[in-house]
Amino acid sequence: MEYRSLGRSGLKVSTLSFGSWVTFGSQVDVDKAVKLMTTAYDAGVNFFDNAEVYSGGSAERIMGEVIKKTGWKRHDLVLSTKIFWGGEGPNDRGLSRKHIIEGLDASLGRMGLDYVDLVYAHRPDIHTPIEETVRAFNHVINQGKAFYWGTSEWSAQQIMEAYSIARQEHLIPPLMEQPQYNMFHRERVEVEYHRLYSKIGLGTTVWSPLASGLLTGKYNNGIPKDSRANLAGYEWLRSRFTDEKAREQIQKVIQLAEVAKELGCTTAQLALAWCTLNPHVSTVITGASKPSQVAENLKALQIAEQLTPDVVEKIEEILDNKPELPPDLR
Repeated sequence: MEYRSLGRSGLKVSTLSFGSWVTFGSQVDVDKAVKLMTTAYDAGVNFFDNAEVYSGGSAERIMGEVIKKTGWKRHDLVLSTKIFWGGEGPNDRGLSRKHIIEGLDASLGRMGLDYVDLVYAHRPDIHTPIEETVRAFNHVINQGKAFYWGTSEWSAQQIMEAYSIARQEHLIPPLMEQPQYNMFHRERVEVEYHRLYSKIGLGTTVWSPLASGLLTGKYNNGIPKDSRANLAGYEWLRSRFTDEKAREQIQKVIQLAEVAKELGCTTAQLALAWCTLNPHVSTVITGASKPSQVAENLKALQIAEQLTPDVVEKIEEILDNKPELPPDLR
């Protein structure tokens, strides 16, 4: 395992990490979660991602039970949660000071922890002033309930507004962003945030590196019965694998499979390895429902070493979607 700095901080996170979205609580119970997280931990993974909304809080409870059962030392782990969707009440959603403080307390209670290392604003809240959100995250950090805070799926403008307010008011600014990033979803990470990496030292903990499974190749011939698209509550994913855009992308996945075959790896491993090539990606969050899937995902780091400029060029020719930075006209 290799470790990277999370943005402009001294915190080190494993280049590949493990997340609980979709699986914990809906597909995976505590006993299975122990096997999954242990497989990742034994391979050097130290960052485990969660959120208050995942399976209605069950994902946090399961992860907390795993940590308790394994007896891992807390200081060896980097744990996160995300705050936004905490319930159905009028103050159980969003990024008000009330919900950030109460939501994080509830998450810590479910996980059985005194603190998380990272806490995220899971989405931007158009109903709450950003200053209120910044002050609330500053408060929970000062209370020792988190070490760093960041955002998820915020625009560059929103991140900069939060950063500027924090600096002006001598508060703790956001350190990291958790955006979607994969071979088919690149613009935000590669272009929109480009100036933020050097300007404010933004780190990224990217999710959906396999494009909801599309880049595994399992949807090349339709939706399998065991697909997450067939899980209750995930029906919205079906169009992701069946519409015209999906059909075009599947043709590219079929071509990528040939590149993977030449390298002696799976298409999924190729897609994960490709994500790690971006120097602005601090960690790639992976997910799995079986220990064998965890082990296979982790082999992507070895594949990354084989991605020479010639191989990358071949991949880019297949993808044909490389976003361009604004030209320097000076």
